[in-house]
This record gives sequence, structure tokens and C-alpha cells, in this order.
Amino acid sequence: MKASARNSDKNNRKNARAGKSLQGYPARYRILKGLFALAGVVILSRVMYLQVYDSSFLQQEGNKRAVRYESIPAHRGVIFDRNGKMLAVSAPVMTLWGDPRQLIDQHEHWPELARALDMPASELATRIRNNASKEFIYLKRQITPEEGMAVLNLNIPGVNSYDEHKRYYPMGEVAAHLVGITGIDDKGQEGLELGYDSWLTGEPGTRRTLKDRRGRLAKEAEVTKSAEPGKEIMLSIDLRLQYMAYRELKKAVTELKASSGSLVMLDIETGEVLAMVNQPSYNPNNRSGMQAYRMRNRGMTDLYEPGSTLKPFTVVAGMESGRYNRDTQIETGNGYMQVGRNAVRDLGGYGTIDVETVLVRSSNIGVSKIAMDVGADSVISVMRRIGLGQSVGTGFPGERTGFLPFKDRWSNFELSTLSFGYGLTVTPLQLAQAYMVLGAGGVLRPISLIKRDVPPQGKRVLDEQVAEEVLDMLTAVVRNGSGRRASIPSYPVAGKTGTVRKVGGSGYTEDRYVGLFAGVVPADNPKLATVVIIDDPAGEKYYGGLTAAPVFSKVNAQALRMLGVKPKHQDVLTAKVGGWFRYVLNDAG
Repeated sequence: MKASARNSDKNNRKNARAGKSLQGYPARYRILKGLFALAGVVILSRVMYLQVYDSSFLQQEGNKRAVRYESIPAHRGVIFDRNGKMLAVSAPVMTLWGDPRQLIDQHEHWPELARALDMPASELATRIRNNASKEFIYLKRQITPEEGMAVLNLNIPGVNSYDEHKRYYPMGEVAAHLVGITGIDDKGQEGLELGYDSWLTGEPGTRRTLKDRRGRLAKEAEVTKSAEPGKEIMLSIDLRLQYMAYRELKKAVTELKASSGSLVMLDIETGEVLAMVNQPSYNPNNRSGMQAYRMRNRGMTDLYEPGSTLKPFTVVAGMESGRYNRDTQIETGNGYMQVGRNAVRDLGGYGTIDVETVLVRSSNIGVSKIAMDVGADSVISVMRRIGLGQSVGTGFPGERTGFLPFKDRWSNFELSTLSFGYGLTVTPLQLAQAYMVLGAGGVLRPISLIKRDVPPQGKRVLDEQVAEEVLDMLTAVVRNGSGRRASIPSYPVAGKTGTVRKVGGSGYTEDRYVGLFAGVVPADNPKLATVVIIDDPAGEKYYGGLTAAPVFSKVNAQALRMLGVKPKHQDVLTAKVGGWFRYVLNDAG
């Protein structure tokens, strides 16, 4: 009986615990169902919100995976000469690129692709394997569209292309230093391509394409923004004069075995640069083996002591003081003058000569006496007024200002050497600007590399009568002095030679020189101011009158005829020719 009672008590306790458990289960179940229902409502609400109220979100997410925006390259602006001849133009090219993740599985196509790309198969294989984890590598840049399509027509997965523009320079070496070059990204790197890069560079456009997950085009491109081409530039140079000057300068530098040479020609009436050439030059269409020293625009970046070409401006200072005119007599003695602890020498003993003969004979003693008489301030003032020691202001990258010394006190010897062109430096362009002032009757006009529609007014910096008289004296230098080889038949020439010792590691050298000639043509109605510099010619033929003057003559003779400048003696020649014909006809009758 007791055992039966104990079993009954156990069963009762089990049933009591089970009842409690069954009573709690429905509550938890209901909570769980409620949570699932709430999650479903939230998800459904979110789906409905995205579908109805914010459908653009799903579209954007889809576009991120399928829509691509590609850049449309802008056409770089064309560079012309003053007559509309093209100096720099952009041509359409194609760049091929690859997706190494796809190409890595195309082993069987690698030899075929390498042949089409004109590269060794081993090189292509190495590039693909080394970049197997990347999405992009260049296969070949800036090739012609025909060459690019030949590769694309192989239909090799992972080979793609995009369009670019490549700069082409029709005149090659002739205008390379002035025009400059662009890099492979079509951005200016040298010359006016760099100086006017923002002007020449266009605004790229965009196009939208639809691609599948493998990057294959699923829908044709749609232009969303058109590319805006860069602006054009018309330079001041005349391509006819540029080519002719380049040819003559190159010929002279080659024959004289000189290390370099420069020529700058300016339009006196407008201040425009009509020609600017240098030797050695380079071909901007062939980038292989380019050397920095060939790419330098020496007409604007290289500095020279002007030597005797500066003597006319010392004479200007003397004449402006009122103490000198062309007939003023100066005692030069036997060609030797002691100045402090140093000496100033002439090539010969000229005795007592007038100011015009000082220039004709290029007397160092004569100009030294003028400079020491009028003082340093007067000489320096003239040099500053004609633009020496200051920027010419063309905006050309790397343009130098030269060096014009400024001192509180000058020794007589320092002033003496300054008077005949030592102790200061100028660029060829600065020296041409100085002679342009003489040709313009003392008016300084700003220099321009861009064609001008209206000539600038200019600023008077020298006395007009003095400038004209000094220019007239310089015609005697060409007629009777060291500049005879610069003369041009039927055109009067005014100019001055210069021969300067080059500076070495321990001072001036004894056997290395720079030959210069600076002048104006025609002297009776100035149109052109030209400077020629021959740097370090080999042999005994190094004087400016022997090296630079003949180049000046050849270049300006052709330039005057190209520009249609009437010769001074044309009417006389015509009358003589006409009379000869009349004589022949009468005699024959």
C-alpha cells in the first residue's frame, strides 16, 4: 500500500511539471510568430518603399554594376603661323589596353596578339603574368586607327581600346623650339605648347555605355556631354621666313663647326617675332633619343655678353648728354689706354677720330672715353630704357631676363668694359629688341609671339633725332667697317658686329669666341631688326663679321624680297633696264 502511494505521488508531481510546461509554450510561440510577422512587414514595407517611392536607388545600384561612363577626348587647338599655315595639329589615334584577368586564360591567343602588336611573345606573356591580378594594362599607345582595328578584329577577350589624339608637327625641326611639344597625355611640355596649354586644351566630353558583368558592350554608347575643342593660336612668325632662316643658320653652323647658333628677326613696326631659329634643333615628331640641349630655345634662354654690338648705345648716351655728335673728335692714341691697373686696347692705333669712326673702327678706347665722360648713370639709363636686364614679357616658358649690373660706385675700368659689352648678359631676343628701338626712332614696342591685328602704340625711350643719327652711323659700319659682309644689294643696312671671348672655368678663354651681328634693314625705312649669334666656331674664322654677318645678309636679303619691300634703287634700275631695251630696239630698227 505504501509503495503504491509513493508511485502515485511521483506521477502527480510529473503531471504538475508537464502542465506548467504546456501552459508556458503557447506564449513563447505567439511571441516568436509576432517577431517573424514584424520582420516580414518591415521587409515588405522596405521593398514597397524602394519600388514605389525610391525606385532610383535600385537603378543606381544596378547602374554601378552595368553602366560605365567613358571620357571623350577633346581636340587640342591648332597652332598656325601668321599666314594660316599649320604648325601643330592633333590627329585621332587609338590606344589598346588589356584586362589581365581575362587575358591570363587566353594562352592560345598570346602569340597571335603579340604579332599584331609587333612585340615579342615572351614580353607580352611576362606583362600579362606579372599583372594577372590587375584590371588594366596598356598594350600599345597612340597607334593609327587602322592598326588598332587590326588588333581588335582578332576578337580576343580582354583586349579593349579607347580613342586619343596625338600631336603632329608638320614643320618638324624648323619651328620646334618656338612651338614646343606635348607629352603622350597631350599636355604641353615645352615651348608655346606649354605656355598656352590651358588655352589649347579642350574640355573632354563623356559617353554612357551599358556592359555585362564580363565587361562586354551590351548597348551602344550614348553621348551625355560633347567634347569642346581647344582654342586656336595664330603665331606671329612667318613660316617662309622661319624656314629660310633655319636653313641659312644650320648651313653656317655646320660649315663653321660651331657648337650652336641663334637668329631672331623682329618686325620693327609691330614688335612681332617674324622668325626665331636655333641650332642644334630636334624633330618633335620623333621622340626617340631626344636630348635636352637640343630642345632649348636659345633665342630666349641662353645668355651672352653682347660685346661690340652694345657700342651704339654707349654712343646714344654720349649724344643724349649733349657733349657729343657724330663729328666730335676723340683721341684714341696708339690703340692702348691704361685704366687703373688694367688696360683697354684697340686692334690698331687710330689716333684722333670722330664718333662715327669710333663705331666704324669699333674702337674700345673711343667708347670707353665717352662712357667715362658722361658717367655710369647715363650709360645704365640707356641700357635699361631699351629693355636690357628686364623680362621681354612674351610669356614663353624659361625666358631669361639677362643681367645688367647695378652698383653704387663704378670703377673706370668696370664702366669701360660695360661700354663695349662686357660685364652684362643679354638674350638674343633682348638684343634684337634693343636694335628694334633704334630702327623705330627711339620707340620701344612690346615683343609678341602672337600675331597682332593692330600695332601697339609703343613708348618713346630714346631721343628720336639721336636714334636716327646713330642708325645712320651704323650704315657706315656696313659700308666701310667690319660689317661689310652684312651688306645687301639695293638695300641700305645698318648694323654692328661683335666678337666676344667665352668665359671658361678660370676666366675668359684665349681660343673660344662668340660671333655676333645685330642690325636693321632697310636703314632708310626700317622694317626688320635681326640678330645672329654663332657660338664657339672652330678654327681662325671666329669674328662676328666673318661668321654672323654673312648669315644676316642672306636671311634679310630674302626676307625683304618675300615681304615685298621695295629696293632703294629699284626706280634707277628700272630706268636703266628700260633704256637698254630702247637702245636695243632702236639699234635693231
